[in-house]
Amino acid sequence: MSRTSTLAVAYDCLFPYSTGGGERQYRAFAEELGRSGFDVDYLTSRQWDGETPTEGLFRILPITPRLSLYSADGVRRIPAALRYAAGLFGALVRRRRRYAAVIVSGLPIFNVFAARLALLGSGTKLVVDYLEVWHRRQWIEYSGTVTGTIAWVLQRAAIAITPLATCHSQLSATRLLREGLRCEPLVSPGLIDGAVEVAPPASAATPPYVLYAGRHIPDKRVDVLPAAIAAARENIPDLRLVILGTGPSSEAVRAEVHRVGGESWTDFPGFVSESELDRLLHGALALANPSRREGYGLVVVEANAHGTPVVLVADEGNAATELIESDVNGVVSPTTRPADLARAIRDVADGGDDLRRSSRAWYDTAVGTRTIRRTVEGILSALPLPSPATVKTKEDSP
Repeated sequence: MSRTSTLAVAYDCLFPYSTGGGERQYRAFAEELGRSGFDVDYLTSRQWDGETPTEGLFRILPITPRLSLYSADGVRRIPAALRYAAGLFGALVRRRRRYAAVIVSGLPIFNVFAARLALLGSGTKLVVDYLEVWHRRQWIEYSGTVTGTIAWVLQRAAIAITPLATCHSQLSATRLLREGLRCEPLVSPGLIDGAVEVAPPASAATPPYVLYAGRHIPDKRVDVLPAAIAAARENIPDLRLVILGTGPSSEAVRAEVHRVGGESWTDFPGFVSESELDRLLHGALALANPSRREGYGLVVVEANAHGTPVVLVADEGNAATELIESDVNGVVSPTTRPADLARAIRDVADGGDDLRRSSRAWYDTAVGTRTIRRTVEGILSALPLPSPATVKTKEDSP
């Protein structure tokens, strides 16, 4: 393949070897670029044992050994972020004239400096994808006063040197401009990774249950759910709570369950298979995600595909609320107070099968317009790059 048809995607994690929204998104980027005919390298850290796995639509290139990305309390470790950035810098210096463009995640922020410096003067175009953009207070809350302030200053510097920025919500677009971006960001239409094959929506399971699926870290605020369910049970006596996943906050969540006397109506399955997750999503009365911050909100899309409404919490850092249409596909609670969350859950229950049908209808519309394919097409148009088919035709011409 020629340079004009060779691209790279850079992120320190790769699904399914590690799980999360970013992992799924960047893998989907690489796959969609591969389907479009590009030769794609995925620059990541080692997350597997033995030989590097082989993928059909892109190549996996480990540029660092296995990294311990998170501390015990769920915060990204700076040494790991620096180690990956150093690996990225070295990999791009060695391949600086191989790629037509590199798509790099703006989190951790060191990636931006590494890629920008490595590609200076190479002619390779750089796209920085911002999963989230934080203001100073958020950084301080996450990392402490000194480290948080430094991280915020570095974020502003990285944004200032970003030649082309992409993001996935109006919240992130506004923050990018406020933090010093010198050009209009490209806001993606969505991040749906193809149509999900699920059965038509059905009534919620009996007894009804509210589902949480994700990591247990402070920003996800999973520990507010037991008190909310206890309050909602005053009107829905047989309501249960199913909490998937684990993490640093798991003990705090279990302590809250004990405090409200919820041991008999709360289940902790941990991590489950994809088929079991689909079953639980399909039967849930609601998927509850009380997170204080989300860069997009793929959880809304995944739940609505099953006809399951979503309960979110309004917060200045929660872009997922942009996906909620009241009384169509979910409810946004104004706060995490038990009474407010319980009211949102009762509103979903009152919506019944009509709300479940409209949630699925929202997904059926979104899957035609809010897709990874549309997002990748937008990035390619903004660069712009010729299609691989056009390049091949020119190369084959006498």
